[in-house]
Amino acid sequence: QVQLVESGGGLVQAGGSLRLSCAASGRTFSSVAMGWFRQAPGKEREFAAAITRSGSITYYADSVKGRFTISRDNTKNTVHLQMNSLEPEDTAVYYCAAGERVVATTPSGYHYWGQGTQVTVSS
Repeated sequence: QVQLVESGGGLVQAGGSLRLSCAASGRTFSSVAMGWFRQAPGKEREFAAAITRSGSITYYADSVKGRFTISRDNTKNTVHLQMNSLEPEDTAVYYCAAGERVVATTPSGYHYWGQGTQVTVSS
């Protein structure tokens, strides 16, 4: 079992930045791949970014590539999502997820989910 708690969401103007954090507990953190997903009202949950167990390889959705950066600290059991140049289209609930595969870019590849944190970008 892995418990995940996100933090760092909030309201920001377009062009601004936010840094999301996800604290993990309950299992050796370095044994799970981590991902960030987001879900806007009325839309399906979509992939944003993922990182392998060691942190050596990262993946990004085309919509966030060049603006978002995922990172992890296996000594502190945390994963972060640095979000720059935010756009109103980035408004969503952001979820942290942990999975036992090497890495995945779909929700089905993850076994554990946080409760989500709201990000709202105003124009």
